[in-house]
Amino acid sequence: MKQTKIEVTNERYRLGYHLMPASGWMNDPNGFSYYNGYYHLFYQYYPYAAEWGPMHWGHARSRDLIHWETLPVALVPTRPQDGCFSGSAVAFDDRLWLIYTGNHVIDKEKDINRQDQNLAYSADGIRFEKYDGNPILAEAPSDNNPADFRDPKVWQEDDGFRMVVGGRDKDGLGRVLLYSSKDLKQWDYVGAIAGAESVEHEGFMWECPDFFRLNGQDILLLSPQGIEATDEKFINQNNTGYFVGNYLEDEKRFEHGEFVELDNGHDLYATQTMVTPDGRRVMVAWMNAWDSPMTESADGWCGAITLPRELTIRNNHLYQSPVAEVRSLRKAELVNRNLADSEDLVLGRHVEFRLDLDDLPEGKIIEVSDGEDNGFSISADRGGRHLVLVRSVDPENKRYAELDEADEKLSLHVFIDSSSAEIFVNDGEVTFTERIYWRKDPTLSVSGKSGHIQAFELSADANRY
Repeated sequence: MKQTKIEVTNERYRLGYHLMPASGWMNDPNGFSYYNGYYHLFYQYYPYAAEWGPMHWGHARSRDLIHWETLPVALVPTRPQDGCFSGSAVAFDDRLWLIYTGNHVIDKEKDINRQDQNLAYSADGIRFEKYDGNPILAEAPSDNNPADFRDPKVWQEDDGFRMVVGGRDKDGLGRVLLYSSKDLKQWDYVGAIAGAESVEHEGFMWECPDFFRLNGQDILLLSPQGIEATDEKFINQNNTGYFVGNYLEDEKRFEHGEFVELDNGHDLYATQTMVTPDGRRVMVAWMNAWDSPMTESADGWCGAITLPRELTIRNNHLYQSPVAEVRSLRKAELVNRNLADSEDLVLGRHVEFRLDLDDLPEGKIIEVSDGEDNGFSISADRGGRHLVLVRSVDPENKRYAELDEADEKLSLHVFIDSSSAEIFVNDGEVTFTERIYWRKDPTLSVSGKSGHIQAFELSADANRY
């Protein structure tokens, strides 16, 4: 029986300048790459319902990382019950190659699955053909759970390729597996280069690994499942973060420090990075989380991708900044002046604002609200270095962050879209990523603070289907 794609039934929460599906379900970004003059971004996609189902690869492309054109579905599972799970892409030999996980359902009722790694290719960046020799990795190493062997991230290095794959060992601990290849088709197992020491602190499965070098340091970025929450950290059901260290080639081992949360908000998971033609390391992520309400699913669609963010590193800490191309969204300057003693500014639902304060204030700093229990506030205590974000819809479900001891001032760079808010604190030292379902134009309130505010109205037509 032929399935019919679901249709969007209400536009109320459709995003103006974030990539989202034309309809149906979206989760992890995949295959973030540059090929033939376009940035390509694929994503986990289910076109037949606004909920997770057998995964396809949706596909969009952009000239500037901001304005996206949705293209035909790139990958469809061979059997309807299976799935083309997450993976990556590389441009090589005049083709764009996709490397993805095949998820094979062995027994649906008992939730028994097997996962392997596969290859597809395209000569035009639009139509893809699965490689006849699939799978390129038929099974996980013998000491790995065969159902937790997924999310290959491939990159070119020297005269060949390397690939990290997320795994789970027989003791139930998350880890990352490293492979090498000369041609993308034949792969040699290097070894498990890093793994969790305990489920409580580092998780039972390491999803979406990404391994790269930034300013002379090696970064392992990943999304572990199963970390136990503390009072103020790892509060989401599943988390995303990173290790900083050095890969020891002779020992085939990644020596690293502690696991650090990447984002302090409610709604970020499953990152993926690429290097742009001008050398920037740029990251995107799913702008939802598995324990989020996903209110938009009632309207025939679900899921979105964050603004692309440039990554830099200082003092072993990753900073995230919206890519410079976001400036192309600016339509009109709404305000640019010093703050009054009490400031209320009505915003649209597609707005960027930056608040630069003269110190590290304590108490409530800002509140952004549509007057109907949709919005957020940010407060600070402990000398202004301890931030607390509260969403109006669930005020007890707070999120927290600590600023560096060297910080002397506070800046908040905020992007509001129809159903989201992305907050960059002190030039990306801290970020909060949130899905907030605005019903009316929100108002920004700032009281008793000295500093400067600048705001822009943003374009709301960045998606083309």
